[in-house]
Amino acid sequence: MPRLIQPLDTGDPLGPLPQEFAAIMRPELPSLIKEIGMEVTRAYPEYARLLNGPNGQSIRIGVEQSLSSFVDLVAEPSSPTVLRDDMCRRFGRFEAYEGRSMDALQGAYRLGARIALRRAKKVGRSYNFSPTLMLSFADALFAYVDELESLSREGYLEVQTQSDQQGEAMRRRLLHLVLAGRPTPRTAIAELCEQTGWVLPEQVTLVAVRTPVGVDPADLPRDVLVDLGDPQPHLLVPGPLDDARRGMLDRALTGTRAAIGLTVPTADASDSLRWARRVVELIDSGVIDDAPAVLCEDHLITLWLLSDPALLDQLAERELAPVAHISANRRERLIETLRIWLDTRGTAAQMGELLDVHPQTVRYRMRSLESIFGEQLVDPESRFSTEAVLRALQLRARSEEPAG
Repeated sequence: MPRLIQPLDTGDPLGPLPQEFAAIMRPELPSLIKEIGMEVTRAYPEYARLLNGPNGQSIRIGVEQSLSSFVDLVAEPSSPTVLRDDMCRRFGRFEAYEGRSMDALQGAYRLGARIALRRAKKVGRSYNFSPTLMLSFADALFAYVDELESLSREGYLEVQTQSDQQGEAMRRRLLHLVLAGRPTPRTAIAELCEQTGWVLPEQVTLVAVRTPVGVDPADLPRDVLVDLGDPQPHLLVPGPLDDARRGMLDRALTGTRAAIGLTVPTADASDSLRWARRVVELIDSGVIDDAPAVLCEDHLITLWLLSDPALLDQLAERELAPVAHISANRRERLIETLRIWLDTRGTAAQMGELLDVHPQTVRYRMRSLESIFGEQLVDPESRFSTEAVLRALQLRARSEEPAG
């Protein structure tokens, strides 16, 4: 009658398996491997195809290595597991390459463990294994399977991380090509669209993100292209910013401020980003009031009037030449009165209220302005130029006001 094998007396009811157990299980390995292969391919038909394919032999070796390693560790706990570890990581990498989740592989591992446990129970009856020994075996077996799964998950995540990094790099490259404008060969964009699965839209809306950046790309839809590592972070939203898109953007940008460019044809994407970045500059300089998300479309005139500071200086010199020879204080009062008149076309009383002066003072200043500027205030084109310059100078003056 076979002798009764007990776990080692370690004080733990589920202690390590006795080394003799390995000698009993080792002869069972060839048939056990075959049985596990049959059961796994029946439960997971995709593995039947793989076992019959070009990688079938490698997969069989990996299964054998995993089972043999368990028995080796029972016989000698310090046995090396380098080959087993490598094979398990390969299994995980292969699942990732195949585009599957880890569910099937985890299921196959656990199914194999149940079959091994079933075989151990059968063998145990022949050798009179004690219940405690069987519990120790089951505990060790499923802990071992957890280790195999963990190793495979490492390989799986390694491929996923590489794939994600490569995918994000291609998406950033695609964003850069779109922003490069018309000289870019459309074939290059088409190739990246195919590789990334991004559909080239007819229109786009660019967003300039202000630092510090608190945007998590995972919170954005996959069709939104982002480059948050750029010194001037930005993102591209396909199509116009409708209510649904605006809601998405507000949620993703929670805690982060941004300037939203105009919706433009995709070929003009760089213009939308240029305007959005200019709005950021004007916010930082105090010309445009700050807000969590500032729309360029609300500040088009400001963008236009301040688009070329050097040209504005030239225009101001030309349009305000008639008052250049007047003392600075008087010139300032006359220009402010002229600006209010051009803005309001109001009466002396209305203008006096805005200027905080008596209406008679307004009338005196207006006679002086008519005398100084002459036809420049009568001719519509000249009057428009003067008004545009004064508005631009007023906007620019806001950036020069002390903060607070």
